[in-house]
Amino acid sequence: MSWKEKINSDRVPAHVAVIMDGNGRWAQQQGKMRVDGHRSGVLAVRETVEAAAAIGVKYLTLYAFSTENWNRPKEEVDALMELLVHTISAELKTLADNNIKLETIGDWNSLPENCRRQLTSAIEETSSNSRMTLVLALSYSARWEIVEATKNIAAKVKSGEINVEDIDATMFSSNLTTAKYPDPELLIRTSGEQRISNYLLWQLAYAEFYFTETLWPDFGKEEFYEAIVNYQGRERRFGKTSAQIMTETLNNLVSEHFSSGNSK
Repeated sequence: MSWKEKINSDRVPAHVAVIMDGNGRWAQQQGKMRVDGHRSGVLAVRETVEAAAAIGVKYLTLYAFSTENWNRPKEEVDALMELLVHTISAELKTLADNNIKLETIGDWNSLPENCRRQLTSAIEETSSNSRMTLVLALSYSARWEIVEATKNIAAKVKSGEINVEDIDATMFSSNLTTAKYPDPELLIRTSGEQRISNYLLWQLAYAEFYFTETLWPDFGKEEFYEAIVNYQGRERRFGKTSAQIMTETLNNLVSEHFSSGNSK
């Protein structure tokens, strides 16, 4: 039985976040340049996007380029930006065929103009797609995002638009770049590293983490499905006890039974 066949279609996470790690090490193992690893990683992106859409994931967020990545050698950064522009153009058909909308989060101002132009075009072209939303985190940093949200809220307090007492977790979330997306229920990181690298720090508060030794270019559909099956085998308690979760589940089942008109 394949991993896909083991998936419970009623418990597919609505939002999956991915840290695509291991391109450089994959290239080194192959005796190739680092940029060759990034090029090979494009296929893994396509596989993951198609796999997520196939099982009903509604939001897939990929950590494509962090603010810290700007510190890499200039030739690698330039190659990554060029690859990004080429990939967006080349993958538009895949997005269209799978009815997938493209969106981005991150500091757009730091991206090269040709990247912003290509992204704008792709976002507009896919804006009416509705099966799944693919979110690319580009020039993204969770700390940057949190600081920007804090500035926005402080400015609203200063202008009298809101009071300090109005600030709560819901308001803070509404000022993040991810305000219109649900928080991820599952984070996948490839290559064996077990950290979240300044990624969605606020949003991942209650997410399940799945770490795999597989390097990103080798990550395909079955690897994605395996992560989903692993996620579905966990009990998500959100600070509650197992007994509380079981009681709530039973109460919900009873409520659904009576509300569906099955009672006599």
